[in-house]
Amino acid sequence: MDKFFNTFNVFWAVIVSSMTALFGQLWILFAGLLVFNFVDWITGWRVAVVKKQCSSKIGATGILKKFGYWVVIAMSFYISFAFNKLGIVLGIRLDFLILIGWFVLANYLVNEARSILENLVNLNISVPKFLVSGLKVTSEAINNVADGKFVKKENEEE
Repeated sequence: MDKFFNTFNVFWAVIVSSMTALFGQLWILFAGLLVFNFVDWITGWRVAVVKKQCSSKIGATGILKKFGYWVVIAMSFYISFAFNKLGIVLGIRLDFLILIGWFVLANYLVNEARSILENLVNLNISVPKFLVSGLKVTSEAINNVADGKFVKKENEEE
């Protein structure tokens, strides 16, 4: 039994170390999105089965869409990293641009959570209304910050 636990601990340590090296200390957020992608795909598939609208073409499109999310996330983090480095070379402070990647990640986390809840509602599973409305408010807040609606302008009075 000790051999099993030692093997499990080594296996888990390799996974956590690899994820930390790849995604940084907040790797759990990326892992959470991956779990949300999978759960959304499964619940969406279940809704399609219940509604007798199951289609491998639609399923493949959904998987490609999830892959596209990851491409956009990778691009947003790279763009923020690249502009930050270019700012250093040019002598311009662009370190705030690191937020681009985090806003994109937050947006996709909220959207996936909302989609999962929508699928659960379609499966006649009771979902607390405050959770659905709370995610809607969160999504709107993220979009408002990204659109600059919460950013105070220099000439703007309080």
